[in-house]
Amino acid sequence: MESSLSTWPWDYLGSFKYLLYGPFIAKWFYSRSQEENNMKEATWCLHILIICLLRCTIHSVWNTFSNMLFLTRNRRIIKEGVDFKQVDNEWDWDNFILLQAMIGSLGFYMLQDQINLPLWDFRGFLAIIILHITISEPLYYFLHKCFHGNYLFNNYHSLHHSSPVPQPFTAGHATFFEHIILGGIIGIPILGSCLLGYGSLTMIYGYVLIFDWLRCLGHCNFEIISHQLFEAIPFLKYLVYTPTYHSLHHTEKETNYCLFMPIFDVLGDTLNPKSWEMHTKLSIESGKNGRVPDFVFLAHVVDMTSAMHAPFLFRSFASTPFCTRLFLLPFLPLVFVFMFVMWAYSKVFLATFYNLRGRLHQTWVVPRFGFQYFLPFAAEGINNQIEQAILRADKLGVKVISLAALNKNEALNGGGTLFVNKHPNLKVRVVHGNTLTAAVILKEIPENVGEVFLTGATSKLGRVIALYLCRRQVRVLMLTMSTERFQKIQKEAPVEYQKYLVQITKYQAAKNCKAWIVGKWITPREQSYAPKGTHFHQFVVPPILAFRRDCTYGDLAAMRLPEDVQGVSSCEYTMERGVVHACHAGGVVHSLEGWTHHEVGAIDVNRIDLVWDAAMKHGLKPVSFLKKTD
Repeated sequence: MESSLSTWPWDYLGSFKYLLYGPFIAKWFYSRSQEENNMKEATWCLHILIICLLRCTIHSVWNTFSNMLFLTRNRRIIKEGVDFKQVDNEWDWDNFILLQAMIGSLGFYMLQDQINLPLWDFRGFLAIIILHITISEPLYYFLHKCFHGNYLFNNYHSLHHSSPVPQPFTAGHATFFEHIILGGIIGIPILGSCLLGYGSLTMIYGYVLIFDWLRCLGHCNFEIISHQLFEAIPFLKYLVYTPTYHSLHHTEKETNYCLFMPIFDVLGDTLNPKSWEMHTKLSIESGKNGRVPDFVFLAHVVDMTSAMHAPFLFRSFASTPFCTRLFLLPFLPLVFVFMFVMWAYSKVFLATFYNLRGRLHQTWVVPRFGFQYFLPFAAEGINNQIEQAILRADKLGVKVISLAALNKNEALNGGGTLFVNKHPNLKVRVVHGNTLTAAVILKEIPENVGEVFLTGATSKLGRVIALYLCRRQVRVLMLTMSTERFQKIQKEAPVEYQKYLVQITKYQAAKNCKAWIVGKWITPREQSYAPKGTHFHQFVVPPILAFRRDCTYGDLAAMRLPEDVQGVSSCEYTMERGVVHACHAGGVVHSLEGWTHHEVGAIDVNRIDLVWDAAMKHGLKPVSFLKKTD
């Protein structure tokens, strides 16, 4: 049974809770057309809306800054990553802003005749600081300590502590009851200053926003305050807490209860003795490289809308498979500007990480968009970016680096061959991961299939798919206009199996074949030649349009990471949660197996079953198989 006031009254509304801001908006618009004496109420409604918007912005900006791992990775306090469970639990982190908007509105309507708010009054700032230090700080300390008692903690405060990795959004993740109390703690200095006649709009804006700013600071999980500041002004460490200070409260719980001022923990004898030592250590070590990853997946930006799928921009959006949303459209001009800035100045950067069986896996991103890979004049610059990333990984001691999508484009760098040939003494293993990609596609084809139609037949993946299937005595209709390239592939097959490879030049030749393997984008008209009941397997990016209702369409080759993976909180492009592209998974397998060879250039058909068996051994599961068993 749930405790009283432990849940939010509007939980059942979901995203429709934002309609509760409607009365504020309606009051503002309605009063604009009424008599002058109504404008005071309307103006206050507008101020509440602006303050709410600014509070959301502060938390979002802090979240962005906190999760920019390329800036904060060496300053992180708790090294583990946020997972999907924490993201979901904190999904409605902004409930408290709506609640406090209602409390603020109620306070105004009760006291509007007693309160006059000019734009500025310096006395108000002195009053609110005094009231905060003498009332809000000790009151919060006392109540916070009470909430760590058995009953209140188990029924209320444990929700806030259920987030294993503090984040700016964690600051708002608490029960309805706790935020009613917190609203009072914020309100006392504001109300007191106003009743004394010293209130002002600037004071209210400033106090509320600084309050939120400091709450986000304490929950950001990276140390931003230098130990040198406290060495220069020793007493300052008792007046303002640090992210390290509050993180100790989250990890050890029975110490560091203060709101913002550690002096109250000193007075209450609840100061964690490790607070200053740990802060100094983290501050000093922030200039050093942290733990070296065992595996790196080198990705790139796909397009301008998917660029906003980065977890440091919109965490909740990034935790779901990418699709274009209307709220992204206003940000496109800004992304367009950043695209050119990245092109001119940016280097490969760290985007995400997760842990698998004690190994650190990271995703680095080449700051280039998909279309740029097809600009002839951009090829050299892109290869330089990839090469520098490989050399950096080699210098750090990374064991495996896997190239994603266009980073291993055959026309760009020969599937990674360029870098391996140029730097023959690389210790890091360069992997394109396409062996596992081919394996996922091939294992999806039923054993009883006797004929397949293959487009993109002479590509890297098309070649190895054809060679593997012909050994299974499957007839492969290879669509290609180049007889020379077809014959080259055909000669690679054992003599007794070469007859299973057949060159065709028109889609009509596959009108009786129900297994289409699509490696080159095909139009709805070209799909129309497939017979009813055809299944389209595909390894083409972007995936083809599901035009035929009487046919079925497979997904891109992908695998679900093992169940014991930790710290995954974002989706890889359009993949489901916990699912990665097969080439990413191929690099993971290479790392887990400890293979010492490079996997670049042409795919070795003899290694397909070996790589597949290794993936199964380590608990990776192909998504297509999972869907069949669900």
